[in-house]
Amino acid sequence: MISFDVLRLRKEAARFMQKIFVVEDDESILKSVKEGLEKWQYQVSKVNDWQNVDQESLDFEADLIIMDITLPTYDGFYWTAKIRDASNVPIIFVSAAEMNPNAVRAIATGADDYVTKPFSLAVLISKVQAVLRRTTSANELSDKKITVEGYQLNALNNCLSYAGQTIKLTPTEGIIMELLFLNANKTVSKDRLMQSIWQGGLFITQNALNVNISRLRSKLATMELKERLVTERGRGFRLVLQ
Repeated sequence: MISFDVLRLRKEAARFMQKIFVVEDDESILKSVKEGLEKWQYQVSKVNDWQNVDQESLDFEADLIIMDITLPTYDGFYWTAKIRDASNVPIIFVSAAEMNPNAVRAIATGADDYVTKPFSLAVLISKVQAVLRRTTSANELSDKKITVEGYQLNALNNCLSYAGQTIKLTPTEGIIMELLFLNANKTVSKDRLMQSIWQGGLFITQNALNVNISRLRSKLATMELKERLVTERGRGFRLVLQ
């Protein structure tokens, strides 16, 4: 017989389990991924209604989403864009599709990482852990706010504020912005940025970084920072501040 205290502790543990929503229609892959993640004490859910993938992920309050590209209704790019309209949850793409240009398109749509099929479960789990580690680290730094020349970056929610305006950045964009702020007027190399964002992932190219920088520049246009994010050809990027 299980005591009340043991049940209470199990409920408490479950409450703090990180949630992963898997958008995959191949039952064999889904079963393998689900079992693998649950062994690492992640709470896993799958799609029940392929017409409402975005809403189901939001209702589940996922900490991370694993997204396939080829799906029964709309593709993974479509659902990622829909999710990004309402949430900043980290997204890892998993697909048998050719790495380029799909990886670049995935990152441009708002994905945080990309794994190609066939993949080992160990590789996927290491990606999941790396992305969640970055997200968790930002949450633990809830009091960490970087302020430079009136610009304020909140590490908890990746919001950048200036002169009464606020823009929402993705976790990846938040890391880039933090590195640029902390190294204002200095060139931050592409290798350093890629290492900080993707831990030197083998599946990520400089094109993916360039796409993120381009998307970040577009967002910075409203805050008079677009032209101050300078590309140092062959070296990296520099944020020019006073």
